Amino acid sequence: MSAPIPVLDRPLDERNGGGGVPGRPGGGGDGGGDARQLPGDPRRFGLWLFLGTLTMLFVGFTSAYVVRRTADDWAPLAAPPLLWANGVVLVLSSVALEVSRRRLRGWDLPATQRWLLATGVLGGLFLAGQLVAWKELVARGVYLASNPHSSFFYLLTGLHGLHLVGGLIWFTVSLVRLRRMACTPGEDALGLFATYWHFLSVLWLYLFVLLFLA
Repeated sequence: MSAPIPVLDRPLDERNGGGGVPGRPGGGGDGGGDARQLPGDPRRFGLWLFLGTLTMLFVGFTSAYVVRRTADDWAPLAAPPLLWANGVVLVLSSVALEVSRRRLRGWDLPATQRWLLATGVLGGLFLAGQLVAWKELVARGVYLASNPHSSFFYLLTGLHGLHLVGGLIWFTVSLVRLRRMACTPGEDALGLFATYWHFLSVLWLYLFVLLFLA
């Protein structure tokens, strides 16, 4: 004699959490009928983790700078005038990048590329200006080991410049992707790059204030 067939006291979709058959859209036994949320973008998480580490690095240098400047051998360094223009150039590069992102959201690729190219050109001018400023200091007899202030200046601006070189490499990759149409309408293909670039712009303004205005 065969075993009795159990009676289903509830509909199948109700027993699955009200979302239908598992494995189909709207179901899956997750307690509701909403689709599963995709995990966060690991690239964005990695970028913010890197920027957090970089921030802590410069915070450490700031603490050392504040302590060291109280020593008797501290000789204040006058800011080369070119550094003021450099700050303006880097801020303008961030503005150009935001304009490029707006054009990309409107799917105006030619304008997107033009403004992105302006971002890279201004970034290159900033680096060139930094080299000229360093040469001016060397011509005045101010070297890395001349005094504590000059040591911090070369170290901090050198680290910033090194990371800006990395930003220019990222800029080149982004420009190539745009020219190859390697992005889709609605995609913020410049979002991560913009986060990194704006961080460097703000970091430069902070360093300038710390080294010469604070």
